[in-house]
Amino acid sequence: MGTAAERRKELGDFLRARRARLNPTAVGLPPAGPRRRGGLRREEVSTLSQVSATWYTWLEQGRDIQPSRHVLDALARTLLLTPAEHAYVLSLAGYAPLTEPGEPAARTAPGHVQRLLDALAGCPAYAIAPDWTITGWNAAYVDLYPNVATVAPEERNLLWLVFTDPYVRDLLPDWEVTSRRFVAEFRAEAGPRLGDLAGSPAIQRLLATSAAFRTAWQDHHIEGFASRVRVFDHPITGMRHFEHHRLAPADHPDLHVVIYTPSCLTRSGVGVRER
Repeated sequence: MGTAAERRKELGDFLRARRARLNPTAVGLPPAGPRRRGGLRREEVSTLSQVSATWYTWLEQGRDIQPSRHVLDALARTLLLTPAEHAYVLSLAGYAPLTEPGEPAARTAPGHVQRLLDALAGCPAYAIAPDWTITGWNAAYVDLYPNVATVAPEERNLLWLVFTDPYVRDLLPDWEVTSRRFVAEFRAEAGPRLGDLAGSPAIQRLLATSAAFRTAWQDHHIEGFASRVRVFDHPITGMRHFEHHRLAPADHPDLHVVIYTPSCLTRSGVGVRER
């Protein structure tokens, strides 16, 4: 589990990032003048949230203070946080159950999970651990992404492959959108365990080698997972459309099973570009 200091730092970094991106007019303040950078000032956030400017500054600096849930709710309203972002802030401050670390992520899915994947004939499916290591997949997923079966085990991480494999970049016509969304979902899921998961080899290597990943990571964007239509440009079969779903086995809640089912929306041309 990430230390308290790591969680405070992430909370401060996240609040600062959200403050910097918020247009003053969105919260009823006059437009920013020519001499002013975009975003809200700390003093404006503190006033709108009814907390002291000094205290809010300390919160952004990651100092050892304990904000109440009432205060965090007020900051969420001021910064116009989404429900996923609000939940993320609460979890960092200890107001959501902390996920205890389990055993190190296995590189192979449990047998019954692999059998579930194999039973989903015709639907590309795979399983990922908390650090997004791909631990299992079925034949339909190999058909969609053949490299999953041949890549070195230490590189079989979804984020690593999305940001480093040219095949994946070509496979995703909306790569710019999808890659950044994956990072936002990873952050949202990590929550208070971010310190641990951010230290994983795949994440550290991505920070060192991928400028696109570093930009997305430093943006501190948070987005909860939602089932949606996905489009893949397969090199042999062309454009393929799926609905993207994710489930967690009850006996392995830290493991996610990702399933792509054929999208009926595309038959009438509706929803092809829905994300």
